[in-house]
Amino acid sequence: MMLRSDGKAGILVADNEDSPALYQRRSGVFALATLCCFLWGSAYPAIKGGYALLLIPPEDIASQVLFAGWRFVMAGAILLLVAGAIGRPVLSLGVRDAGRVALLGLTQTAIQYVFFYVGLAHASGVKSSIMNATGVFFSVGIAHLIYADDRMSARKALGCMIGFLGVVVVNLGAGGRLTLDFTLLGEGFVTIAAFVLAAASIYGKHISARIDPLVMTGWQLLIGGALLTAGGLTAGGSMAALGFASGALLLYMALLSSVAFALWSLLLKHNPVGMIAAFNFLVPVFGVSLSAVFLGESILRWNNLAALALVSLGVWLVTRPRRAAPDGCILPAAGPSVRPCMRVRLRRTPPARSGLSGWCGSGRRTGG
Repeated sequence: MMLRSDGKAGILVADNEDSPALYQRRSGVFALATLCCFLWGSAYPAIKGGYALLLIPPEDIASQVLFAGWRFVMAGAILLLVAGAIGRPVLSLGVRDAGRVALLGLTQTAIQYVFFYVGLAHASGVKSSIMNATGVFFSVGIAHLIYADDRMSARKALGCMIGFLGVVVVNLGAGGRLTLDFTLLGEGFVTIAAFVLAAASIYGKHISARIDPLVMTGWQLLIGGALLTAGGLTAGGSMAALGFASGALLLYMALLSSVAFALWSLLLKHNPVGMIAAFNFLVPVFGVSLSAVFLGESILRWNNLAALALVSLGVWLVTRPRRAAPDGCILPAAGPSVRPCMRVRLRRTPPARSGLSGWCGSGRRTGG
């Protein structure tokens, strides 16, 4: 980055020769986060189709967990192979970092998925979708407590409430009953799964500062998938009906998981948690819409369109940039660890002795 004069006496502005990366630009964040949510939304009909092809009944939790384990093992292996092919340090984790990644795999993939599937078996799909959306509130709330520059605001709170309303609306015509009953094994476990995922995602953001996000995601999916596979086999799960069609579907689910989790980890590393978490409201919207498509129903139902509008408004409110910086402000590249920049002025001294005073970016002294 170079500094240039803006034609005003004593004012320097940033002249960025290199534009920010795609995952740091607002348009890029919108595109990548929406892609992740679309892929995760497509998993809903894919999982149901996989159960049908593999002859796994709704009450066979062990086989469902085994199915998930194979999916995530394959996803982790794909990511690690790609990371190794492009020269990332796949096998160079130290003992401490390896332990952190293992803990991430245990929580974000294994424990979260067990709670979610047990809860899903004891609650309706409508209520599960709504309760799972509470993960956005957990993410925003935890980020508020941890990160000084990711505080809750009235605008963020309003955006979250509007987005959550969109999740409720998309389920109004989904064929399920939205009642007020609440059970620990049903809605309770789905809510616990949402909290575990939110907390684990923020923990993943923390350790991605030391570990390449691609490598971190690959290992955590592989470790978490291995734990799920072991648990499913121990509980008597079976994949005896695996064939070409179900195998192809399993491969697709592994690919969508590897792409979505890798992109999501990258976005979390370089952007505030609250901003990225808000996009999770899109997952049930895509899930219900894609399920309707594959079931031969109309995607243009009023509740789908209303939900998409509400969720989009909520995401826009949460991700809307702050008030534009004043002239002469050197804007930081991006990232939640960057402090707010300050106006940088040129001292009124002879050119040979001119210098910069103030702080910018990471807080490093710029001169003077």
